[in-house]
Amino acid sequence: MTWARAADLPLPPASLTKLMTAVVLLESDWDPQALVTVSALAAGAGGTRAGLREREQLKAGDLLAALLVRSANDACLALAEHHSSSVARFVERMNARAAELGLAHTHYANPCGLDAPEHRSSANDLLRLSRYAVQFPSIAALATAREVTLQTRAGRRLTLTTTNPLLGRLDGAIGLKSGFTSQAGQCAVVRAQREGIEVWVVLLDARDRWWTAAALVEDAYHAALRR
Repeated sequence: MTWARAADLPLPPASLTKLMTAVVLLESDWDPQALVTVSALAAGAGGTRAGLREREQLKAGDLLAALLVRSANDACLALAEHHSSSVARFVERMNARAAELGLAHTHYANPCGLDAPEHRSSANDLLRLSRYAVQFPSIAALATAREVTLQTRAGRRLTLTTTNPLLGRLDGAIGLKSGFTSQAGQCAVVRAQREGIEVWVVLLDARDRWWTAAALVEDAYHAALRR
């Protein structure tokens, strides 16, 4: 059962982009214990951040947690540079992977979801990507985390809270990702499981995304139970 409106319309996806970033990272020669050095570019990232400092070193796995739980742009850029030596080369891999996955209405201009003229995706593409992404245990697990603590090699600790307020509040909510920019508006991919039924909600440029998502999840469960 599917409810949709303008599901193939390309729109700015904000930080829902980071789902593809995580997929590209995990499909590579991924080592969560590898040390990543934070560049000046990453340390200077705008928007939502973990608070990383230039030349700090952290484990790749900790940065992935910051990317998925807190949607941290500094962690996102640090991982992209570590993976591909440059952000531009990483974005090339993101677009190649989108084509391989059949995401026909998706094109990336950066790994973090910042507004850019050619940075677009659609609700259907994001649903397909999300279902693929949760096959990776680390993505599925981090999507449910309400808080994570990172530690730099020098011992500085950073505690980050989730950007998903439905975790622990909406029965069955187990993820997945939020996003917001001035052009994209409020975005979210919500995944919930209850009584053996799985529900997905993808919202782009939504009003009151969390209230809307929670209401859609409840409506979907009630409709499924009436069948």
